[in-house]
Amino acid sequence: MSAKIDFKIKLKHLYQPSTTSVSIVDVPGMQFLMVDGQGDPNTCLEFKETYSILYPVAYKLKFMSKAKGKDYVVSPPEALWWADDMNDFIKGNKNKWKWTSMIMVPDFITKEMVEEAIEFTKNKKPELLSAMSKLHFRVLKEGTAAQIMHIGPYSEETENIAKIHAFIKDQGGRFDGHEQKHHEIYLSDPRRTSPNKMKTVVRQPFVYV
Repeated sequence: MSAKIDFKIKLKHLYQPSTTSVSIVDVPGMQFLMVDGQGDPNTCLEFKETYSILYPVAYKLKFMSKAKGKDYVVSPPEALWWADDMNDFIKGNKNKWKWTSMIMVPDFITKEMVEEAIEFTKNKKPELLSAMSKLHFRVLKEGTAAQIMHIGPYSEETENIAKIHAFIKDQGGRFDGHEQKHHEIYLSDPRRTSPNKMKTVVRQPFVYV
């Protein structure tokens, strides 16, 4: 049995950015289990239920892979955020926000394994049968991106988001909130971590003008 892979360590440059300065990373294409939706994440039941759909499949895949000799740590939850009118996103009109909740899975996880894990979960948890139809599996290619580590409540990310946007402008870059979506990686469990200590990677893909 090979050693358990922790992608937060293996891909440290993607998961452990500086807390004080914005850095540029080249994000490779990565596979994700995804669930799409819309609404205020603080009040939307659909958003709160997404990880109850994603995690059972993610852990089934881990155990399937472990049985084949490749064990790994299930990756932290992530999300993409945007709005049809990006002014709604910037102004915080959260009811109009769109989002994709997701969990990264390693490149040695195949489409066939995902399909098997989904069918297993449907049979194991029939209460999720309808919700499971929302889950999809695809590769996300972000490429060049600027990121920083935010320490504190999600509600206080604004300063770091503004810092990233200013940095991208200074670099001669631009982004379209629909094509290059705002990306967050949630490294802390809010059920077990005080708000002022929570760690969130805040990332914004961009292109050079």
